[in-house]
Amino acid sequence: MSKVLVRTVISLDDEQKAWLDRQAALRRVSMASLIRQAVSEFQIREQRGAAASFQEVLKQTAGIWQAGDGLEYQERMRKEWP
Repeated sequence: MSKVLVRTVISLDDEQKAWLDRQAALRRVSMASLIRQAVSEFQIREQRGAAASFQEVLKQTAGIWQAGDGLEYQERMRKEWP
């Protein structure tokens, strides 16, 4: 199954455009293909960063609960729910 591509207009300065043209020529791909690849790699990096940030928060907050047995507290609170 192929993905539907949506045309998007972007603005680049002359230096960015020239660099992309050179990179696309070196890799023998279209500039659009190169940009799609860069966006995909950026998306993966951002998603990994979000996961890493979540893991960091878990590390920073581990052991913070000091009010006894957490499961016991959780079960007691749930009994109050309608």
